[in-house]
Amino acid sequence: MDVVLIALVAALASALTLYSGFGLGTVLLPAFALFLPVPVAVAATGIVHLLNNLFKGALLWRRADWRTVLRLGIPAIPAAILGAWLLAILGDTPRLFEWASFGRSFGPTAADLTVGLLMIAFAALELQRWFQKLEAPPGFIPLGGLLSGFFGGLTGQQGAFRSVFLLRAGLTADRFIATGVMIAVIVDLTRLTTYAATFDGGFDPAKREGLMILVGTLSAFLGAFIAARYLDKMTIGAVRYGVAGLMFVIGAALSAGVID
Repeated sequence: MDVVLIALVAALASALTLYSGFGLGTVLLPAFALFLPVPVAVAATGIVHLLNNLFKGALLWRRADWRTVLRLGIPAIPAAILGAWLLAILGDTPRLFEWASFGRSFGPTAADLTVGLLMIAFAALELQRWFQKLEAPPGFIPLGGLLSGFFGGLTGQQGAFRSVFLLRAGLTADRFIATGVMIAVIVDLTRLTTYAATFDGGFDPAKREGLMILVGTLSAFLGAFIAARYLDKMTIGAVRYGVAGLMFVIGAALSAGVID
């Protein structure tokens, strides 16, 4: 059942990523978090996210503005390492508090609480019109690398901050997309390498997690293919609020320790 859910969510998330305003990782993370510990869920989502962006990058890399990629991508590298390292530290902690209901004991780890609260915060920000229109001056692009890298490493959610700092970089639409994809690849490669070096067990690509990643990746590619033909017929406003609602629910459940 969990693999089927991952397949459905990955296909839907990939199909809606450019149209709903939410990225693939943002929508896929809550699904993985239902079945995996938070640090492992972030890493698993990161692998799917990287493979999806490598696919896009193979098609778009010639259109990227490489000066902007370097200005934002280089500062993102140490920030992504720091965020990924912090996630590993937070994941290796006992429950912060406990509560009981229906004869069961619940409680979040530091990683559960941090990622859950940030999931809620990002969902709320993405629905704010002022945030959607927020544009940072071009001189602050390196700061965008630090922010998108850090939060990319910590939770996998890097796209919102990256876009804020790219919108006024003077890029055409196709170069904006291609540049964002290449920066995402840099962050994903950095954080996944750090996860591999810092996670203390709990992730075995040869077992259940590997199957979920494979299914999620193939489904994401399928969703992108279907979207190119049929997505223009859907109502995107309702999709945005539906995705945000999912993030609120899963984020609250993680923060309360209901999902472990």
